[in-house]
Amino acid sequence: MRLNQIRDFVAVIEAGSISAAARQLGVSQPGLTKSVGTLEAELAVSLLQRTPRGVSPTRYGRAFYVRARAAHSELEKAQHEMAQMGGARSGHVAIGFGPFVAAQLVPQAVVQFRRQFPAVELRLLEGFAHATLPLVRDETLDMVVSPRLPGLRNDPAIRFRPIFHHNQIVVARRGHPLAKVRRAAELVGAEWLSFEPRAVTDKALTHLGVPAPRQITQCESLNVLFALLADSDMLAVASHRILALPNAGRSIQEITVSDRMATLTVGLYSRADAPLTPPAAALARLIVEVGRGMSAAA
Repeated sequence: MRLNQIRDFVAVIEAGSISAAARQLGVSQPGLTKSVGTLEAELAVSLLQRTPRGVSPTRYGRAFYVRARAAHSELEKAQHEMAQMGGARSGHVAIGFGPFVAAQLVPQAVVQFRRQFPAVELRLLEGFAHATLPLVRDETLDMVVSPRLPGLRNDPAIRFRPIFHHNQIVVARRGHPLAKVRRAAELVGAEWLSFEPRAVTDKALTHLGVPAPRQITQCESLNVLFALLADSDMLAVASHRILALPNAGRSIQEITVSDRMATLTVGLYSRADAPLTPPAAALARLIVEVGRGMSAAA
């Protein structure tokens, strides 16, 4: 099995056809077909099946792709790392992050990173951890900045490095009927928005003594969260820092309950079995520095 065979197979799967993959790689279609065919012969299985729209993986192809893509990604990183050790400051870094982190932490770190690595291709992907962490596993992303998710502590493929802690609060629109409530028990029955993955919000409400609602609106957009809170009687559990964001104070307020709220640990997720490339490691250090600086200033 040769490295170019893995490269060719991954390219065909991701392009959806042999012709498109050949154009991307700058090789001939017959050559690419032969490369994948040789790989199939070595594995003694059929990896691809033809469809009216191109090709799609067989069940063997799907299983092999998961491993092949990760291997191909590691080899590309190794190639970039050798170049960086020789003095080059190019390469690729991809980071995922949640909406709140996007608003406060990531921009500061990226500005500093750009000064150090102006030639590195940088990808920034916003999304909740349940959507971005699988992209760390398959090495589409180098890292993800996110709250610690319940249930992920025993995942051997992912390493979590704590950065700082959020104090959480209950927020609602100004003038909300429950604005003067001081006991969490009085919030039972309210309609809730979840600005973090559902498991995080459920854990926060349970800690507060409020049963997790049967239905909840999960919102992954900061702007939409503000709009929904401002125009409805929904409540949300969020970081106390949300009130410091632009325009937040005009539309939402804290419902100051006396019950103790759980803290939320935010940290850096990365693969446990593969080191970060030098540029990715540099960005990780900046993320940690900025995050801990935010925590110290709070």
